[in-house]
Amino acid sequence: MAEAEVKGPSGDEILPIILNSLDDDQAQDVVTIDLSGKSAMADALVICTGRSQRHVGAIADHLQRKLKEAGAGRVRVEGLPHCDWVLLDAGDVVIHVFRPEVRDFYKIERMWSVDAPTEEPV
Repeated sequence: MAEAEVKGPSGDEILPIILNSLDDDQAQDVVTIDLSGKSAMADALVICTGRSQRHVGAIADHLQRKLKEAGAGRVRVEGLPHCDWVLLDAGDVVIHVFRPEVRDFYKIERMWSVDAPTEEPV
């Protein structure tokens, strides 16, 4: 008989860990977007800003360690060498950590905003 697959914590369980870590590391302009029912990729998207490349890297590194300690398993990380925009994929929650100029350029939260204008059918 096969062993049951061990599943890590859910998005609802890791979201407070993520938000506390960002608060502890003084991340700025933290935005949480609920993706439940909107996307199959994740239940939540968290976007924040670090003051510099070093700050962005530290935020991402600390967050990765805290998620691992919480049993979230292997968190996939992209962008760590340059630290302009670091993406952490924790399964049910995806976290974007930006430098201010990069966040302003991409305006990623506008893509997921419920207030985004929609085109009217002709």
